[in-house]
Amino acid sequence: MDSSNIYSRPVGVVGAGSFGCAVANILAENVPVLLYARNPEVVEQAQTHRTARSISLHPNITGTGDLELLANTCEVIFPVVPSASFRSMIVDLSPYLKPYHILIHGTKGFEVQLNGDSLDQIKTLRRDQVYTMSELIRHESLAVRIGCLAGPNLASEINEHQPAATVVASQFDEVIHLGQKLLKSDRFGVFGNNDLIGVELCGVLKNIIAIGAGAISGLGYGDNTKGLLISRGMVEMIYLGKALGGNVEAFLGLAGVGDLVATCSSKLSRNFTLGYRLAQGESLSTILSSMEEVAEGVNTIKIVKKLADNYRVRAPITNTLYQVLYEDLSLKEGVQMLMKYPFIQDIDFL
Repeated sequence: MDSSNIYSRPVGVVGAGSFGCAVANILAENVPVLLYARNPEVVEQAQTHRTARSISLHPNITGTGDLELLANTCEVIFPVVPSASFRSMIVDLSPYLKPYHILIHGTKGFEVQLNGDSLDQIKTLRRDQVYTMSELIRHESLAVRIGCLAGPNLASEINEHQPAATVVASQFDEVIHLGQKLLKSDRFGVFGNNDLIGVELCGVLKNIIAIGAGAISGLGYGDNTKGLLISRGMVEMIYLGKALGGNVEAFLGLAGVGDLVATCSSKLSRNFTLGYRLAQGESLSTILSSMEEVAEGVNTIKIVKKLADNYRVRAPITNTLYQVLYEDLSLKEGVQMLMKYPFIQDIDFL
């Protein structure tokens, strides 16, 4: 692909949720954008009212419900859909993808392959049973040049034009440089990282810690307690990330500690909000049924617990939240368990 004429062609975004719209709006400052939505009403709203789910859309954005049109028009595509829908989306898109396409996804979650079993039926998971979204793209399509977006990217703040930044991660420098050209603006910075798996793992694992941070706030605990959780959560993320194929460096940058701090501190975070509401006494089923968009951390806790058990990784926060969500442990008891956990060294992963 000739990147010198990239601004002469539209860029595609698949998914018109809050973050998909945020990505589309950022891109639209530099290039024409085709925004795909599965729901015809959302496409009509985008075309007629220049909005999607009450989010204002840049004039440079065109709505579409045609994946074939999007793939034929756009060489660069940003898939931004929930992880639970990601496989079906890629399967639908893949017949129209060619090796020249570049895909940079913005989804923070895992896909599990169990050959007929359900996740609840098995006790442990192996790494080869769990796909990141880049691995899923590679498995289901002809796309080779793949990347991801990760970082403290709370969609509502981006849509309000507040300053922010992201990381474009890829094994290919071309993907990173192209992502930077397309996304960078006076209010939006773009960093690069070649550790694609590590950066993806940052985005997945921090959602677990964010649920814990929301629960701590909901219980009325203060910043000392939250600081303890975030710092120990970072250590836990690094242990898990190393076991699952990432490098420590990714976790110490914007996609790691930057995203973790933002997600653990903001009521705009779906995972933080879920933890907060749990602490207020609402049931998990009630919270999930009332949320407009998915809190990825709920399913991630279940997956990561089984991975940690298989690889014998210390993951006390994940284990405790698993017991809270799925084994009727109270949040107050969970916090007490964590306080009694035999942490010895502060930093022992370097």
